[in-house]
Amino acid sequence: MEALDTLLLSRIQFAANISFHILFPTITIALGWVLFFFRIRFAQTQDDKWMAAYRFWVKVFALSFAMGVVSGITMSFQFGTNWPGFMETVGNIAGPLLAYEVLTAFFLEAVFIGIMLFGFSRVPGWLHMLATGLVAFGTTMSAFWIIVLNSWMHTPQGFEMVDGVAFATSWWEIVFNPSMPYRFAHMMLASFLTVAFLVAGVSAFRWLIGDRAREVPAMLKTGVALGALLIPLQIYLGDLHGLNTKEYQPAKVAAMEGLWETDTNVPLLLFALPDEETRLNDLEIGIPGLASLILTHEWDGELTGLNEFVTEDGEVLHPPVAPVFWSFRTMVGTGVAMLLLSWASLWFMWRRRDRHQGRDPGQWFAVEGLPKPILWALVPMAFSGWVATLAGWYTTEIGRQPWLVQGVMTTEMAVADVPAPMVMGTLVTYLAIYAALLLAYISVVIYLARKAAKGDDAPADDMTHSGKAEVEAISPAE
Repeated sequence: MEALDTLLLSRIQFAANISFHILFPTITIALGWVLFFFRIRFAQTQDDKWMAAYRFWVKVFALSFAMGVVSGITMSFQFGTNWPGFMETVGNIAGPLLAYEVLTAFFLEAVFIGIMLFGFSRVPGWLHMLATGLVAFGTTMSAFWIIVLNSWMHTPQGFEMVDGVAFATSWWEIVFNPSMPYRFAHMMLASFLTVAFLVAGVSAFRWLIGDRAREVPAMLKTGVALGALLIPLQIYLGDLHGLNTKEYQPAKVAAMEGLWETDTNVPLLLFALPDEETRLNDLEIGIPGLASLILTHEWDGELTGLNEFVTEDGEVLHPPVAPVFWSFRTMVGTGVAMLLLSWASLWFMWRRRDRHQGRDPGQWFAVEGLPKPILWALVPMAFSGWVATLAGWYTTEIGRQPWLVQGVMTTEMAVADVPAPMVMGTLVTYLAIYAALLLAYISVVIYLARKAAKGDDAPADDMTHSGKAEVEAISPAE
């Protein structure tokens, strides 16, 4: 019983650590590229609103980057303290992949982030722009290598087992394992959607509290347009990812759909209460045949049920159903809300071109033709990307259970033999610290928005100096 308690508590602890950590790379991965866009727009137009936008969001980037680095280091310690069996078994593969992240991404970020953060008026414009682009590229490479390792754990290939230890036989197959392209694309789009709604939500907040700076409409349009453009693509890629998961991890798909028996013409359940004791669902509400259509592209397509993953001696080889079932619906529901809100916002902005010129911003229509209810809706959606990302990670990671590396080693095989009370003590400590840090992070973002609304942001002379450097750097006469 103690081993079971230790296993469960260790899983919860790692989940808490990675849940906190992933919030910040989800922002920095895409925010780096958005900052690069702002920097390019300033170089093209010499309009200070783009530099003002850059200066505001680079502070959020710096804060997020620092939080991500610190929480990532804490998380990596747990490979030794809580999960020694993981590195003992697959360390020959996991170790080099993590090292590639450091060599190709972390060093790149460390070298150029100082220029990016503090080089506005201290280096030529072209160098500052280059530093911003390289930091953005570094965050993407960091995500790439982490997704490679995570994807390999879901769809392992390119290795052989010798005396219970994994050895690489093809790094090409390890890196480009069957699920990696879908996971990487899905995660990158999740990051960009997170940033799109963060930028739109914070910009809407600034406008609602009276900030009429010229960069606010520019940032708002950037966030809304990015979200409206990418959410349909994310839905399409999500469908491709689901088809890939159905091929390689059918138990996960069965848990996502709450499907117990293998069947055809499977309904898409909008609501249900999965019961693992009776192995049935209570209070089902579904759309007939839609799950089969989505996952097989045929109304009468066959889907494998969870009961296929129970051995004759009663061993359950499928994930816990309710967490996977509900986290998947949370992710999809948040995505639908993103779709509706971003498209509604884009529609109002489009109508503004010839219908809302001259409107009083203090009345029904506010910035860029958006009604105030839309602006108020964007504010709480500022962190909706976090909700969708966490729900998606819970779906994919809990959905892998009981396997740590699919078909190679179970989670129980990797856990450390430590007393459960010790794990509980560190878990409570982590949760308390993370709750305080998360509250502090959100408070700082709100503070930065309020400070910018009061006009207390970057000094004008620094921005002007940067603009002059930019003109000199890109002048055709040079």
